[in-house]
Amino acid sequence: MTRPWKIAGINFDHMHMGDLLRMVKEHPHAEIVGVSDERPERMCGVMSALGLPDSAAYGDYRLCLDETEPDVVILCPATAHHGDWVERVAPYGVHVFVEKPFAASLEEADRMIAAVEATDKQMVINWPLRWYPSHVTAKRLIDEGQIGEVIEVHYYDGNRGPLRHVMDKIEVPETDAEVKSQSWWYQQAAGGGSMQDYLGYGVTLGTWFLGGRAPIEVTSTVDAPDGLEVDEHSITVCRYASGLSKYETRWGAFTDPWRFQPQPKCGFVLVGTMGTISSYDYEPTISLQTRGCESGLVVPVDLLEFPSRNPIEYFLDRLDKGIPADGPLSPKIARIGQQIVDTARASASQKRTLPLIQ
Repeated sequence: MTRPWKIAGINFDHMHMGDLLRMVKEHPHAEIVGVSDERPERMCGVMSALGLPDSAAYGDYRLCLDETEPDVVILCPATAHHGDWVERVAPYGVHVFVEKPFAASLEEADRMIAAVEATDKQMVINWPLRWYPSHVTAKRLIDEGQIGEVIEVHYYDGNRGPLRHVMDKIEVPETDAEVKSQSWWYQQAAGGGSMQDYLGYGVTLGTWFLGGRAPIEVTSTVDAPDGLEVDEHSITVCRYASGLSKYETRWGAFTDPWRFQPQPKCGFVLVGTMGTISSYDYEPTISLQTRGCESGLVVPVDLLEFPSRNPIEYFLDRLDKGIPADGPLSPKIARIGQQIVDTARASASQKRTLPLIQ
């Protein structure tokens, strides 16, 4: 790279901020110039873990941006506030990195796209599943034509719940319904719920696997847990021109997949016109069926190399080369995912099948 990239992290609602800032710290051509949150105490754990000086912390994001002049801002606010935060920081002429999901609505996603387009900078939406070697390998095999055209995507993903872990997947004790209700993760107005948290993963990567194709209509249902205002389990069926695909989200899985895969396993099963692929989160191999080997092959996952091992490496490499981001991180693909999420949410509320929201 031609120069070091100055990066600031703003808003610590989402625990992934710590993971992303660690990636910045480990990057040979990037530096953390500032972090900001309206509740400074929320930054303490990350700052301590990464060895950041007190001088890097700001309670006011405007002062942080004015004094540190970053090239890139990482945003990790609650889902329903993504649009507001992108509109706040974009006028500072920075590239914007938004942690998943894209937004709480398609209207909000379009606001975000417009705000960044007006500055001639780039925005990406990070989906951590994009960086799992199993799914990267699956996409390579699809692009090589190993299973023909993808016609079905089957997705199941989640974990024990967003309040069961913090930065670096450190486990914390189980919480009761009263504690849950105080967290934005469990508040409808803040964009909480397993559907908002995990459906975007499935349908955005699903759109990537399907070559950018969008569904015709969507049918979805969610559970209704006592004492909670958001779902912890959702099932969405999308009808494409090629057929049906299913996307299921779950908070409350028996185990967290980064420790022990629950059953059903978290990940994807992809059906093509000439074969199938099963690609599960965190696993070292994937399964491939083809016309030449219907009994199936066990394929070791690809070894990811710099600068394509994680989203920070990828985004800075694209910026350094002046190339737009593609795949799930691109607003184009992520917007189709947001269309599906919006339609699924409306379908679950109205209890009927709906055409894809435009």
